[in-house]
This record gives sequence, structure tokens and C-alpha cells, in this order.
Amino acid sequence: MDLAKTRRRGAELEAALLDAAWDELEHVGYAALTYEGVAARAETSKPVLYRRWPTKVDLVLAALQHAGLFERRPVADTGSLRGDVLTALRDFNAARSDFITLISLYMSNINADTGLSPADLRERLLGGGTPLGREFLERAAARGEVPAHDWPEGLVTLPSDLMRHDLVMTLKRVPDARILEIVDDIWLPLVR
Repeated sequence: MDLAKTRRRGAELEAALLDAAWDELEHVGYAALTYEGVAARAETSKPVLYRRWPTKVDLVLAALQHAGLFERRPVADTGSLRGDVLTALRDFNAARSDFITLISLYMSNINADTGLSPADLRERLLGGGTPLGREFLERAAARGEVPAHDWPEGLVTLPSDLMRHDLVMTLKRVPDARILEIVDDIWLPLVR
């Protein structure tokens, strides 16, 4: 066998390593994940992993990002603030609720290992950027649905914060009746 022809490098190698880390994470969970397990799954050596991700949390966060779970998804412009928020929350619930319940279980282990809070992890995974709620409010203000305002961050993120809370507390998808309550009974009256 000619090793020069079969050796992975660059982006191909990194993708294989992160795929292996994600597979290992799914099979054994955060607490039991080891560099040995990931290296075996990727058919490589531990130093190859350590050169790229010196800590377990670095490797896990890179695997989560590689899996596409933290990419911002396109958002619909339904023509109304209510429609935009309902569509976004329902899409999030359908596409990511299972992942959020899984990652919430890892958070305590990550915190115990590193001291990173869920907010710290969110910042590392998502970085800055405009919160989706602010985008919705700015579009609604441009349409004349709500007055233009410098909304406080807590108000801007409230619908998604309440969704995450419910997902973490129940470890299940949020019922549509609760999504309607978050939007119609809690958030919209506050922004109007």
C-alpha cells in the first residue's frame, strides 16, 4: 500500500477527525469521550488530535460546529413580526430540539471540566452577531408594525430564551400551544 496516496491531509483530515469526534460524542457522551476513542474511530493517532485541539472541550466544540448545529439558518420574512417569530421558533423546535436537549446534558460535564458556563459556550460557538429577535424587530419597525426603538437585549432574545428554557426543563419538543403563548401572550405585548 502506498501511504502517500492514502494519507489524509488538510481539510479532508480535519473533516474526518471532527466526524469521528461527533460520532464518538453521540455514542459515549461527553464524560466518556477520550482522545483515544476519537483517534481510533478516525484511524489516526492522538497527537494528530492534540495538535489541533489541545483540550477536550476544544475538540468537542469544534465537532459541534462542524456538525452544522450552530450555523445560522435562513429565516423567513413572512411579512409580519408575529409570523416571522412563530416560523423561526417552530423551525427551531422541529430542527434542533433534539440537539438542544442532548447538549444541555453535556453542559454540566463541560462546566465541571472547564468552568465554562452555558453563556461562555454559547459565545464560543456562536460568537457575536445580531440576535434574530433584533432582526425581526427591525424589519417590523421598517414595515411600521412596531415603533422603532432601542430594545433591551433581554427583550430581543426573550422568545428564544423561553424556548431554550422549556427544552432544557422538559427534554422534549415544545408544544405548539406553548410557542403561541410565548409569542402572543408574552413577547408581542411587550414589544408593542
